[in-house]
Amino acid sequence: MDGPTRRVRVAAAVVRDGERVLMTRRPPGGPLGLQWEFPGGKLEPGESPEHALVREVREELGVEARPLETLAIERHAYAHGLEVEITFIRCVLSSHAFTPSGAVHEVRWAAPRDIDPDGVLEADRPFLARLGAQG
Repeated sequence: MDGPTRRVRVAAAVVRDGERVLMTRRPPGGPLGLQWEFPGGKLEPGESPEHALVREVREELGVEARPLETLAIERHAYAHGLEVEITFIRCVLSSHAFTPSGAVHEVRWAAPRDIDPDGVLEADRPFLARLGAQG
């Protein structure tokens, strides 16, 4: 590996609406631009995944999230040197009337089995595939 490895911890919101899950798309630019992901973001120092999830959903989508349970913890190393640990947390939102911030290029609801994995962040793909297998 050429550059230093960076490690980050991330909280990801798993929000369901029937069979569909909520996905957000990153803005263009950077190595992960225009990729779909579960809403959420990086944990700040001393922050729990649940607190990070509430803060990030409020910042990115303008709604309140209520964390319910941790569904999975995934680790992934990207080729460009980023290692992530993602805590996927099932949650409910106060509203589906989003006011996306500049960190969100697009928002959509889709059944996991209908989402093209090639357009999703690599780190989110194994979890998304398991959701799709559950129906």
